[in-house]
Amino acid sequence: MEFTIRTSEKESIALIHVQGDVDMLTSPNLRDALVPFFRPDIKGVVVDLSGVTFMDSSGIATLVEGLQWSRKQNREFVLAGPGQTVMNALSLTKLDKIFTIRPDSRDAFEELNQP
Repeated sequence: MEFTIRTSEKESIALIHVQGDVDMLTSPNLRDALVPFFRPDIKGVVVDLSGVTFMDSSGIATLVEGLQWSRKQNREFVLAGPGQTVMNALSLTKLDKIFTIRPDSRDAFEELNQP
């Protein structure tokens, strides 16, 4: 599966939809997609991982970096729809207890969009 990233923004919430393998070669692309959304007018970032087929430690490190940026700016950072492979990687590193994880991007968006 080809690696792609689609980004959008709605009601001050950024949505980054990732598809394919997130590894040493593609994780810099994910980082580059995240960076523009860490600005004052964005209240939250949702990273939709439902299309991710594999994630290595560099991909996880990129997500941790996004979480750190969000926390520094008092913003929300939510992972949405991770498949079993990604959840296994997050669980092994105990990061499933650190990240906010929702079943899908719609749930994540609705949660972030509440007053």
